[in-house]
Amino acid sequence: MKKNLVLVFAKNILLGKVKTRLAATIGDQNAFEVYKHLVEITERETKRLEDTAVHIWFSDVVIGEKWPNAPKFVQHGADLGERMSAAFQHGFAAGYERIIGIGSDLPDLTAEIMQEGLDALDAFDTVFGPAEDGGYYLLGMKKIQPLIFEDQAWSTSALLQDTLSVLSTAKISSKLLQPLNDIDNLEDLKASSIAHRFEALTKKKSAR
Repeated sequence: MKKNLVLVFAKNILLGKVKTRLAATIGDQNAFEVYKHLVEITERETKRLEDTAVHIWFSDVVIGEKWPNAPKFVQHGADLGERMSAAFQHGFAAGYERIIGIGSDLPDLTAEIMQEGLDALDAFDTVFGPAEDGGYYLLGMKKIQPLIFEDQAWSTSALLQDTLSVLSTAKISSKLLQPLNDIDNLEDLKASSIAHRFEALTKKKSAR
């Protein structure tokens, strides 16, 4: 059995339901196309990993055509912490020893970065990929760490620092990977590595 596991937390690719902050500027259809491309990048990069299982956790319903050979599940829980905790616990209960969880909206998240996160768990209790907005794009651990998921201010600029402070106080070690940025708004898109793909869109909107 493969001992490494990547959990992909993916919103279902539904028109009007993804990248709503971006959609407020560029419209639902364009935001849908951007997110669809980001999911394609995520799928491509997870498939490049060797000796690593991949589980997909969808926000609402399982989509069979994405990651066709990977186990798929529907997230459950009252908030992000409960949903992530449940997925990690499911993975550890299945016998995996090193688990990282990632989002599906990062244009620069590569297989190499994910592998670095998995490898970091040989020496550290936890690993985080810092996001430029103060959260994190990657979370890894080699056993469940409830403190990560309890009483956190999700989707705030202080999330990562608050989490690291709690873990440090509890003597739980953490490794930080390189910072990356996800795409939440038009400025993020314009500054991203996929801006060229949506150049006509970003130029049009910038001219307004």
